[in-house]
Amino acid sequence: MKHANAVLLERLFGAFGQDPMAVARGIAEDAVWRVGGASAMSGEYRGRDEILRFLRETLVLTGGTYRTELTYVVADDERAVAVYRARGERDGRTIDIDQALFCIVREGRLADVTAVPFDAAAFEVAA
Repeated sequence: MKHANAVLLERLFGAFGQDPMAVARGIAEDAVWRVGGASAMSGEYRGRDEILRFLRETLVLTGGTYRTELTYVVADDERAVAVYRARGERDGRTIDIDQALFCIVREGRLADVTAVPFDAAAFEVAA
């Protein structure tokens, strides 16, 4: 039987780019989402609305080509880690890298997320 926090991340990955309301329901109102580096998507996004704008922008900047493919999730009562493949194109550049989301889950919603690419240099060049 899968942990509820693993199911949460699986559901959010399945909804990304398909069902924005399902994504919104899985993010705490006061959540924080961090993306390191110095790319167009790097930064700290605070609050559900700002995070949703950031996620939508990943689709807009890539002309709708950005896709994620969940590889696996591990979770316990407070945390979850999702490993996934990110693919997309922007301004003639292609991204195709593995990344991880390190998440703190509170009351069945993402409360704190840190995105970490496995290859930071490739992420900087592509993003």
